[in-house]
Amino acid sequence: MLRYIKFFTAKCFSRISRCEISLFHRFHKPPYGGSNQFFLAMRNELLRRDFSVGQNIIGSRTQMAVLNAFVFEEAAVKAMRHSKCCVVHRVDGPVSVYRREADTSIDRLTAELNRKYADITVFQSHYSLEAYEKMGLDFVSPVIIMNAVDSEIFYPSKRKFSQGSKIRLVATSWSDNPNKGVETYKWLDRNLDWGRLEFTFIGRINCEFRNIKKVPPLPSLELADALREHDIYVTASIKDPCSNALIEGLGCGLPAICTNSGGHPEIVGEAGFCFDKKEEIPEMIDQLAGEYQIRQQKIHIPAITEVTDRYLAVGGIT
Repeated sequence: MLRYIKFFTAKCFSRISRCEISLFHRFHKPPYGGSNQFFLAMRNELLRRDFSVGQNIIGSRTQMAVLNAFVFEEAAVKAMRHSKCCVVHRVDGPVSVYRREADTSIDRLTAELNRKYADITVFQSHYSLEAYEKMGLDFVSPVIIMNAVDSEIFYPSKRKFSQGSKIRLVATSWSDNPNKGVETYKWLDRNLDWGRLEFTFIGRINCEFRNIKKVPPLPSLELADALREHDIYVTASIKDPCSNALIEGLGCGLPAICTNSGGHPEIVGEAGFCFDKKEEIPEMIDQLAGEYQIRQQKIHIPAITEVTDRYLAVGGIT
């Protein structure tokens, strides 16, 4: 028994010491939230490049550790970090702005953790960085690196858009937070022209629809297949710093209609339209349908290969 314990301990120590890159994130099997989707995509890309990737550990050979916002084990980072490991702190939010709460304690905790441990801070959008600056919170060596999705899963369909068929709209969300746009979806359910349109909502939402079809959350492969069966992606979320769900929709080749809020305008660019009022959406659907191929060609989101390259670069790994 003692021999087995020594062997097991040696194997664990060897695995930790070999870890070149560590991701401080608690992984979940999809379907799950956007941060989880991003970390899964980056881990898969690092593994494709034959990096040794650890989870919530820093070993003697670890060159870069990526911390996720405020949800990582501070004690582990404090105990294991060393001078040869670049600590990259991936920050989203501000949480208080996204949740529309007066309590800013989580955002201040994120800034405090950043001051203690970060060598580089990655914001996922200019919106997010500027929102923290407006709160008077500073971060160490900030850079902007947008999220990305696994392009082996989220890729465009070869199906052509048909003006003569019903236009198929789709929205997705893992979270059922009201700020994901429930009131806008309820309005659309009552007011869209259902003789011309179909709408599917995939994920979690606390309401019932008369016309919009609800589908439970789907694993990544099934979700991507479902997205490719639609024409236009819609998101009504508010103050979203960098919506992974929106990037998944664009990655599947869908031009988008989204709120003029948070990081959405940076992500969509000219590949769709941003609305200030929900009443603008029906006209935007018609315009987007009329300019479909042009807008589809304007989809420009970074590939996970590019995003991984940038993380490696800021971490000093060439």
